Amino acid sequence: MRRDDVQNLAPGRRLRVAVVTESFLPTRNGVTTSVCRVLEHLRARGHDAVVVCPGPAPESYAGAPVVTVPAVRFRQFPVGLPTPALRRTLRSFAPDVVHLASPFVLGARGARAAARLELPAVAVFQTDVAGFAKTYHLGALSGLAWRWVRRIHATADLTLAPSTATLSALESHAVPRLRHWARGVDGDRFRPGRRVAPGVVAARKAMAPHGETIVGYIGRVAPEKRVERLAALADVPGVKLVVGGDGPARATVERALRRQDATFLGWLDGDRLADAYALLDVFVHTGTEETFGQTLQEAQASGLPVVAPGCGGPLDLVRPGVNGLLYEPEDDAGLAAAVATIAGDPLLRARMSLAARSGVEHRSWEALGDELIGHYRTAIGERPAVPLVEGA
Repeated sequence: MRRDDVQNLAPGRRLRVAVVTESFLPTRNGVTTSVCRVLEHLRARGHDAVVVCPGPAPESYAGAPVVTVPAVRFRQFPVGLPTPALRRTLRSFAPDVVHLASPFVLGARGARAAARLELPAVAVFQTDVAGFAKTYHLGALSGLAWRWVRRIHATADLTLAPSTATLSALESHAVPRLRHWARGVDGDRFRPGRRVAPGVVAARKAMAPHGETIVGYIGRVAPEKRVERLAALADVPGVKLVVGGDGPARATVERALRRQDATFLGWLDGDRLADAYALLDVFVHTGTEETFGQTLQEAQASGLPVVAPGCGGPLDLVRPGVNGLLYEPEDDAGLAAAVATIAGDPLLRARMSLAARSGVEHRSWEALGDELIGHYRTAIGERPAVPLVEGA
C-alpha cells in the first residue's frame, strides 16, 4: 500500500495490522503478554492481523496467522534472524500499519522494510536494552544500544512509551515522535475476591500458621529483576516470604533467601498466577530497569499494597502513602523499612488495598487496546515524511 492510499483511510475502517515482535509464544515475558492482548483486542474489534516472530511459535493466535523466522538463543531468549520472509509477508499482507513490538533485531529489519514499502509504522518501546547491558556487566555497550534504538525508532511514525519515566529517557536520547501508551490489566482475573476462595485461604494458613504477613515477589526470576535483594527482609519481624515465578536466576535467589526459608511457587500462569497474588499481603518489586511494571499493576488489581524502587515505571503506578511505598532504588535498608511499615500496620494495609484496586479499575486491556488503535490511525492519517535511516 502506498503512502497516498493509507492517508485516505476512513476513521472507522477495518484495519490490517502486521505485528513484528522480538518475542512471542511459547516464550513468556512482558513483550509476549502485550502482543497477545493486542492481537485479542484486534480480533474483538474486527480488525485483521498477521504476526512475524522468532520461531518456533504457534501457527496462529487469536485468528492471526503467525509467520516465523529462524532464531538463535541468547541468555534463554530466542532472537529472530531477519530473513526475506519478513518483507515478503509485509508485501503480501499489505497492512495498513506495522506494529513493531520492542524492536531491536527482527524489529529493526521490520522498521526498514516498512519504510521501503512506504507503510506506516508504530514502534512500541518496552525493553530497556541499554539498562540490561549494565545488569549483565556489558556497560560499555549501553551507549551503543541507545544509538541503535534511536536509529530504529527514527524510522517509525510513532514511538509509544509505557511510562512517563521511559518517555523522558527516550526524549533525552533524541527519539522523535513520542506518545504515551501504558498497559492494561485484567481486573476480572486479578481481583481481591480471590483471597476468600477456599484453596487460597487454606494455602495462606499453611504458609503463615501464626498469622505472619505474607510478603512476596511475582514475576520473572532473572538477573535484571534482582530478586535476591529480598534478603534485606531477613530481620523484618512477622513476615513470611514468597517468590512466584521462574527464570535463569532462580538458583541464585534460592541461595540468597535460604535464611528466610522463602517459599518458591515456580512458574505461574492463568488462574494459578492470580491465586498467587491472592496469597500475598504485600507485593515487593526489586528491579530498577522497569519501563512499566506489569506485575505491579496486577498486584494492585489484586488489592495489594506495593513496595517498589522510586524509578522507572513504578513512579507512575505507586502513590506513596496511598497505595504503597517507594524506596531509593539502591537502598536495601529503605526497602526493608518500607516493608516493615506496611507489614506492621494492618489498618494501613487495608486502606492501601482499597486504593490499589480503585487506582487500576480504569486500566482495562479493552480501553488500552482502543487507545492503541487510535495511535495506529494517527500514524496512518498523519504520516510525516520520514527519511530512511540507512543501516537500520
